[in-house]
Amino acid sequence: MDSSLPPAEELVLVDRELARLDAHRARLLARRDWLLRVLHTPAAAAPVAGPRPEASPRGAQNVLLTLGGVLLAVAAVAFTLVSWGSMGIGGRAAVLGAVTSAALLAPVALLRKGLRSTAESVAALGLALTLLDAYALHRAALPETGVLAYTAIAAAVLAAGWAGYGAALPRLRIPLPAAVVTAQLPLPLGVLALDGGPLSLAWATLATAALDLATARRTAPAPVRITALVTAGTLGGAALVTGLALSAVTPLRAAPLLLACAAVLLYAAVRTAPAAVPATGLAGFAGLALTAAAGGPLREVLPGGWTVPGYAGCAVLLAAAALRLPRVPEALRRGLAGAGGLVLAHALMWALPPTAAGLLGPLARTTAPWSGAHADPVLTSYPATAPLVVLLAAAALAAVPRPWARCGALVLAWALLTGLPVAPGLPYPATVALTLLTAAAALTAAVRPALLVRGLPGAGAGLPGNVAWLGLGLGFASALTAVTLGLDTRAATFTVLGVILALLAGVAVLAAGAVRLVGACGAVLAAAGLVGAGAAAAQAAPATAGLLLLAVPAGTAGLGAWLRRRTVAVAVEAAGAAVGLCALGLTAGRPALLALALALGGVLAAATAVRPERRPAASWTAAGLFLAASWVRLAAWEVTAPEAYTLPVTVPALVVGVLRRRRDPDASSWTAYGPGLAVTLLPSLMAAWPDPGWTRPLLLGLGALAVTLLGARFRLQALLLLGGTVLALDGLHELAPYVAQVVGALPRWLPPALAGLLLLAVGATYEQRLRDARRLRERLGRMR
Repeated sequence: MDSSLPPAEELVLVDRELARLDAHRARLLARRDWLLRVLHTPAAAAPVAGPRPEASPRGAQNVLLTLGGVLLAVAAVAFTLVSWGSMGIGGRAAVLGAVTSAALLAPVALLRKGLRSTAESVAALGLALTLLDAYALHRAALPETGVLAYTAIAAAVLAAGWAGYGAALPRLRIPLPAAVVTAQLPLPLGVLALDGGPLSLAWATLATAALDLATARRTAPAPVRITALVTAGTLGGAALVTGLALSAVTPLRAAPLLLACAAVLLYAAVRTAPAAVPATGLAGFAGLALTAAAGGPLREVLPGGWTVPGYAGCAVLLAAAALRLPRVPEALRRGLAGAGGLVLAHALMWALPPTAAGLLGPLARTTAPWSGAHADPVLTSYPATAPLVVLLAAAALAAVPRPWARCGALVLAWALLTGLPVAPGLPYPATVALTLLTAAAALTAAVRPALLVRGLPGAGAGLPGNVAWLGLGLGFASALTAVTLGLDTRAATFTVLGVILALLAGVAVLAAGAVRLVGACGAVLAAAGLVGAGAAAAQAAPATAGLLLLAVPAGTAGLGAWLRRRTVAVAVEAAGAAVGLCALGLTAGRPALLALALALGGVLAAATAVRPERRPAASWTAAGLFLAASWVRLAAWEVTAPEAYTLPVTVPALVVGVLRRRRDPDASSWTAYGPGLAVTLLPSLMAAWPDPGWTRPLLLGLGALAVTLLGARFRLQALLLLGGTVLALDGLHELAPYVAQVVGALPRWLPPALAGLLLLAVGATYEQRLRDARRLRERLGRMR
């Protein structure tokens, strides 16, 4: 290779050219990679390939074929209705026969060529033309034939023909479902043509629904099976509704229809239901039909008051049979049992008004207590068989081995006993006794809840507690009803309150947990009721009754001392304290008796404070009650001097403050002495300002001076500030008249001049005054 350049320079040129070629090659490779990504990405290739079509070729074809078929069908209808009269019988037959035959034969050739969508459209046109043929035949050859009868026969013929046509061309999807839909008309229309009644029409629809179920079970194509199931559900539901409606009018004639409906529904649930949920629903409807079929004839035989119990009994038997019979599918078992439960719940709605009347009726009393007159019953002439329905429901739930069922059985048993006196109209003593028995039964369940749920599957650790609360609530409701009933006579009041006291005391002793505490509180309230009833029997005044009620907190205090640190002791004493507050409220109208009641309460609180576990709260309560008693007594004596009310508070408060400062020298004087001093100094200052005499201001000034000197001596901030402030205000009060006289005697120009001189003096010594104020604040801050 010849070159005029030295080898070194030529080597540099070659290296530069090679580097340029390498850079250009890298750019080309990067461009090539980008082009490959664009070509293999659909979203990126869209601009290259052009806009995507909004409809697929097959979709566009189906739309065109459907529109063509619809237009041809419209043209055929217009021809039949408009141009029919202008042609002879031969021409009519020739035209319709030729068009219909062509439309029905064309799909054969189209299917051979693979044009299935076109074949479907032409076949649908052919089926529509057969309807027009049937209509034309009736108009031309059989005009006197009844419309309903001819339509029934034509529907049967068309259904058979379409079914054969669909079987001959199985690739077509329209003929067989159309045949199923058309087959729904012959039997119902035939019954209507024969002037059959609702019962016959229901039989016809049920038979058609049964045929649909058979078709759905034996047919493989999904469109045919779905169509048959839909039509079966529609006609079967109509038959069932008709049977239930007829059962209310003619139960004997409707019973066979309802039994047949139940059989068809059970067959559908077992053979054709696609899942467990539809099978359960079908079995539930079958259970309703069976209950109506059995209860309807009973209504014809039994008296009027036994109609609902008859249906309830049938429902219980149905549910029991569904749950007990062997080899019954689980879906059917749930459906039949659910239907029985639904009917039983509906019967319970009819049977529960006596329960509501028995529970709430005594609360709406219109007679005076202890008048001997009994309130009129809320319900009159209610069927005496209502408790029987509640009994059936309670027994049914008790037989179900589930916790929720046992709880429901407990509620229904309580409802039975509560409403039992209302429906048959028991006499007053029996009503009171039965109400107390109901309360006792419910409270027994609260005490021993495990007896109801022992051995049940799914019974967790918290279930007995829930049952206990349920029994306690029901027991309290019955107890309240019994107390209200007992107000009619004096003897009944004491009897009811005594029995309830015994029952709730039993709960407080035998129950566990929070139920025991609530039972103890209820027992205290029952004891208070007995005391109040005794006071009313003795015709005591309200204030005297309040004093008598203090026996209840006295008893609870003694019982609490015996129970000591047990949890129930707190509940007993709290309930007793609540009764004591009520007692104080009753004595409020008599100040002397109120003071006595407060003092007695203070004695009880002081006695309770002897116990170490109650000392903090009881001691303060006792002090407050004694102080309130002294105040009420002073008010009753018409004592107006505030010191008589405040000094009994100040002296103990200061003693407590001294003891606290000895135990805690760092305690603030405001905490130790401030409240006690303020209780006396501030009310006395307020009383001294309007007092025209000199005794009260002098004594207040001396006392405030002593407090101020003690505060300065022991460096106590609260004493120094409170005493100094009260002393200054008290002195200002004494000097105010003389200052007013001096100011009135001075010339009017002198006060402004003195004010100006004062401002000049303050301004001249402003810095010194600020330093003095800071030192005073620091000294006060160092005090306690």
